[in-house]
Amino acid sequence: MGQISTCSHPDFLQILTDIEDFWGSNRTLCYHHPMFINEFGNTAFIIKDNDLVIAYLFGFVSQTAHTGYVHLIGVRSNYQKKGLGRILYGHFMEYLRSIGIQHLKAITTPTNQQSINFHLSLGMEMTGVENGNGIKVVKDYSGAGEHRVVFTMRFA
Repeated sequence: MGQISTCSHPDFLQILTDIEDFWGSNRTLCYHHPMFINEFGNTAFIIKDNDLVIAYLFGFVSQTAHTGYVHLIGVRSNYQKKGLGRILYGHFMEYLRSIGIQHLKAITTPTNQQSINFHLSLGMEMTGVENGNGIKVVKDYSGAGEHRVVFTMRFA
């Protein structure tokens, strides 16, 4: 497996073409906007195995708070459970440290238990109110009735 690098446009197109291998379906395709490569490319990271993108993280620095935001993180199904997501998060946090930022934010849906478990394992904390299922949510975060799990973390 290769080193971490920034995501090029051809890498982005490969991710889009193979979206189901990362997510099990194409349900997140609409969240993969090219602005994450074209406008925030310095915080769009990938790991490759030869020419195959096997993991990626699309993040950016918030314009409203002194924090980094992880928009998407994906790992190909055959490469999951190998720590690649954790490696990409660590790389993003190193970048944030280098520009003086020590806060991180990410969101997921209340039904995405795999994502919730992953973010909690990183030491992130849920914000919001208890939804009755042991999950804290921020109500209406993504629109009316669209509650989200909002994770935050302060790191040194």
